[in-house]
Amino acid sequence: MNTTLTMAMPKGRIFEEAVDLLRQAGYPLPPEFEESRKLIIDAPEAGLRFILAKPMDVPTYVEHGVADIGIAGKDVMLEEERDVYEVLDLKISSCYLAVAGLPGGIDQKAAPKIASKYPNVASHYFREQGQQVEVIKLNGSIELAPLIGLADRIVDIVSTGRTLQENGLVELEKIADITSRLIVNPASYRLHASRINELVERMRTLIESKEDNQ
Repeated sequence: MNTTLTMAMPKGRIFEEAVDLLRQAGYPLPPEFEESRKLIIDAPEAGLRFILAKPMDVPTYVEHGVADIGIAGKDVMLEEERDVYEVLDLKISSCYLAVAGLPGGIDQKAAPKIASKYPNVASHYFREQGQQVEVIKLNGSIELAPLIGLADRIVDIVSTGRTLQENGLVELEKIADITSRLIVNPASYRLHASRINELVERMRTLIESKEDNQ
């Protein structure tokens, strides 16, 4: 009998797009799957068990082996730098990381304050630009920081740009394109190589087929 693989997934948009991708790749997930409020969901017919987690926690679950595989945004991978294998770009939940601020409000401070829920990404980016900054970690409503004088700029995910626009902010610099990635625990990969490789190849074939049809 095949071993059940445990997959950690974030709730929200990535979850919905990933479930759709898995179904298209031939994994029979129950119809009421998306409506469940459970944090652990079994899909025995697909040979999968799902752990639903906060996006930032997915790589942690995979690194520590409580999940064999996971789906995480590249933004989370850049920020967390966990010891996992990144095996496939799923090409879903596309967005990008950017620097934003108030129009005309960027002065030449020696060390401007940067608010972000990605402090490691922000520090690394500005260090590469040769600029010294003070990074303030926030967990949400990042756009508020320049409006109340907490920070001079922000580093955040941009999808449509509408949230920035509605809060009177403008995009200043693009840092990196972001999509969701399939990640694997190194020990699980050794133990369940054939199952994991099968899943990866089914997903890869589907993604390449979608790209060919665009």
